Amino acid sequence: MAVVSELKERYEKEVVPRLQERFKYKNPMNVPRLVKVVINMGVGDSIGNPKLLEAAVNDLATITGQKPLVTRARKSIASFKVREGMPIGTKVTLRGQRMYDFVEKLFFMALPRVRDFRGVSTKGFDGRGNYTLGIREQIIFPEIEYDKVEKVRGMDVTLVTSAETDEEAKELLTLLGMPFTPQR
Repeated sequence: MAVVSELKERYEKEVVPRLQERFKYKNPMNVPRLVKVVINMGVGDSIGNPKLLEAAVNDLATITGQKPLVTRARKSIASFKVREGMPIGTKVTLRGQRMYDFVEKLFFMALPRVRDFRGVSTKGFDGRGNYTLGIREQIIFPEIEYDKVEKVRGMDVTLVTSAETDEEAKELLTLLGMPFTPQR
């Protein structure tokens, strides 16, 4: 028997009926849902030190529970000393159970650990129902041991939804527990 995360259970039991009621969806399959989560960590300074890329890969694997893909430069940029094909970052795409586990950890454990946290901005929507959030330090995640971190680095987290508008996506994320800043 598969273990269902609390967030997925909450989505099915609470979020779907509330979204159906608010946006007048006739079919529950039309209700927006999380499709995938993409976490991207740029490691541009790995050009001089390849161990930094390895450390970033290990950190991202520890946070997500999945082996990251090493991203490479598409073209050469002389002023940054980057040649085409050089490794410059890592990324992970999460779906299914791992996605729900990561989002739950992000909303309820990691974000509240950010110093002076007052909520995330509502300006991260792209117009198509997807939300991107920048995180300045990987050390906000409970799995990362602060003493073993070589360099504090940030990451981008993109929550891809099946919503067609930003309003629907914002409501979905709010009901799932995303701590948005209160609107004045």
